[in-house]
Amino acid sequence: MSGSKSPRRRAREFVVQGLYQHLVADQDTAGIEAQAAGVPGFDKGDGELYLALLHGVLADESGLRDLLAPHIDRKWEEVSPIERGILLLGACELKSHPETPYRVVINEAIELAKTFGGTDGHKFVNGVLDKLAPELRPGEVRK
Repeated sequence: MSGSKSPRRRAREFVVQGLYQHLVADQDTAGIEAQAAGVPGFDKGDGELYLALLHGVLADESGLRDLLAPHIDRKWEEVSPIERGILLLGACELKSHPETPYRVVINEAIELAKTFGGTDGHKFVNGVLDKLAPELRPGEVRK
């Protein structure tokens, strides 16, 4: 695959950036959307997916945290904001977007963590989502 990113990957990147703004600066949905729309390259993303995922996470943030909590080996506050955003995004996509195969959801989250997160953040994200996937997609994940 060439260096160009798919529209879906771009959408997820903008969602992670928006969630970071929300988690760190308590930015509201309208502010996040307005800021994203002004960033070069935003129009190359899948706008429908962006809105579905951003709104999905923000509407169900505490429910998604509850799903993630049993699979995290530390307090939620001790997880970096970028990794929190990626985990929330992954949990939302696993829970509410069955059209995206769970392996794709996890791989996308790993790539986002490699792009935006700390050194071993992708391993942490992979471990958490790998444990959550069978819970949310029992028919799809056969372990």
